[in-house]
Amino acid sequence: MVVASLGIDAPVVPIATQGTSLDPPDDPQVLGWWSGGAPTGAARGSALVTGHTVNAGGGAMDDLEEVREGAVIQVVTEAGSIRYQAQSVQVLDKAAIARQAQDLFSQEVPGRLVLVTCEDWDGTGYRSNVVVTAVPVS
Repeated sequence: MVVASLGIDAPVVPIATQGTSLDPPDDPQVLGWWSGGAPTGAARGSALVTGHTVNAGGGAMDDLEEVREGAVIQVVTEAGSIRYQAQSVQVLDKAAIARQAQDLFSQEVPGRLVLVTCEDWDGTGYRSNVVVTAVPVS
């Protein structure tokens, strides 16, 4: 996946939920695609991609909150390249993520890409998440 405006160029691997949790790959430079959701390029559903933010730097999604609406996000698959345009960027606390999860990660919407990472390091843990929603463009 490439987000040129942020210098993100990272491989994406399939990941699955562990109970009710979706944990990114251990390597902070590798992103994870939720294999229980829509694949990128699908006509319906949210293709969810997550990755680590590292408070000291070095995570592929360290600066995800800096994505601007309209930014191009490119996903390269075996079938070709799919371009998305960022439609919204939100920083939501953990409670808001839980309340809005059905809408944020819906599989009943027109095809879209949803990027998620942690945000708001308080010295012991992350208190929020950045959620970027992007729609396909030709």
